[in-house]
Amino acid sequence: MRIHLVTPIVTEGIRTLDDVAELNRNGLSITQSLITAGPASIECEFDEAMAVPGIVAEAIAAERSGADAVIIDCMGDPGLKAAREVVSIPVLGPSETAMHLAAMLGHRFSIVTVLDSVVPMIDNLAKLYGMAEKLASIRVIDIPVLDLESDPARLTEELARASLAAVESDGAHSIVLGCTGFLGCADAIGSALAAKGYDLPVVDPIPATVCIAQAIVRAGLRHSKRTYARPQPKTLKGYPYIDF
Repeated sequence: MRIHLVTPIVTEGIRTLDDVAELNRNGLSITQSLITAGPASIECEFDEAMAVPGIVAEAIAAERSGADAVIIDCMGDPGLKAAREVVSIPVLGPSETAMHLAAMLGHRFSIVTVLDSVVPMIDNLAKLYGMAEKLASIRVIDIPVLDLESDPARLTEELARASLAAVESDGAHSIVLGCTGFLGCADAIGSALAAKGYDLPVVDPIPATVCIAQAIVRAGLRHSKRTYARPQPKTLKGYPYIDF
């Protein structure tokens, strides 16, 4: 099985296959691509809008190259519904997947993300996904996406602080790491919470979404084409790289 990870930004090196190498097991291989036109990072609705055409193009290319599923590597799930319409393989968003998983694992969940500008986007997604009543809070660490790797110790400290506040002040029973740039931080946050006496799950969206994608493919399932119908043929100007 091959799952293709579409990283919907143009910043080289912010995501590499080394980041997800440990997920390549039990017959799974992961491939990955950036978009060729769009934002350096996604931290607002404008950034998302600029990324969507590239995401759609990469999803089409992934299916044509033989991928079994596509994952959009951003917690805003940009282009998720559009990509589902133009391909026949499963397309998963880590935000949708992580929210549902966190709701399964605990009474209510909190999301810890990067900046205040992301909060409305995630809050709206929770409503769209039917998760609003399960969402205890959204907390931010005030570190931009492109600065996440500059100080790993500070990143872990801020994530732990915000997660603890979500548990103690907001009533969270599970935590969702609200940026795919937090990949690999879940164990440290879980340990920090355990040290304070809180035994609860911390969902790392990319590994969780990879596991769900594998399960969907192995079950022979895909998204409903009654929901995500293929677009009707019509003129599309200005996007020569989108051909479905």
